[in-house]
Amino acid sequence: MTTTTAPADGAVAPRQHTPVRRPSLLRLTLVELRKLVDTRAGRWLLITIGLVTAVIVVLQLIYADDADQTFPNFFTPSLLPVGVLLPVLGILSITSEWSQRTALTTYALVPRRERVVVAKLNAVMLTAVASVLTSLAVAAAGTLVASAIGGAGTWQLDGSLLLNAVILQVTGVLMGAAFGLLLLNPPLAIVGYLLLPTLWGVLGEMVKPLRGPSEWLDTSKTMEPLFSSDAVTGEQWGRMVVSLLVWMVLPLAAGLYRTLRREVS
Repeated sequence: MTTTTAPADGAVAPRQHTPVRRPSLLRLTLVELRKLVDTRAGRWLLITIGLVTAVIVVLQLIYADDADQTFPNFFTPSLLPVGVLLPVLGILSITSEWSQRTALTTYALVPRRERVVVAKLNAVMLTAVASVLTSLAVAAAGTLVASAIGGAGTWQLDGSLLLNAVILQVTGVLMGAAFGLLLLNPPLAIVGYLLLPTLWGVLGEMVKPLRGPSEWLDTSKTMEPLFSSDAVTGEQWGRMVVSLLVWMVLPLAAGLYRTLRREVS
């Protein structure tokens, strides 16, 4: 039998606290991945991305010539519409903390806000890579069907095209997340992301002095080489980097600064 002897002076012995380990970045990323499908908007957006990819392949099976029903031709057309929807997912991931008033809980559990932001960025980048894998899977299914019904069914896919697809989707979703960080409001961030680059592209075509800078700052032009299986030249990479600095890196930096300083209520 074990007995506990109380302190002679009647003082209460100090309680020993077990140190609490902060959650790892991997665990935070997994939490943010789960959040993407926990909300109705995020869940339906992911479903829409999958449906759009499947519909594009079905339409090609119905209307495309047999010679054009190849694996690359099924894969490439799905990149653009999915690339338009993915940034919206990045925006929702960032802004949901403020629009759904969960920021107080999140940043109370993880006081270092930059770790939460990095986890969110990791989650949306993984989702972008998953979207490329989904496009590959649906394109493979389309190629199998095309082979069975008399289409070309060619499977050859240039590795550079696959790498370009990953770069395209990852940078796109990061651009959306950057606007979300900068504006911290879902409707405003979505409109800003869709409107500002488009408006700049229109002005670049209409205003002659802006045509030169537009070649370096209009993402619809600078990212276009990624849709081709041809090797991207050094100048094309340079234009991509400049445009991404303006539309992705700068908004990310400014948005992170704003998020770290914003009062949570």
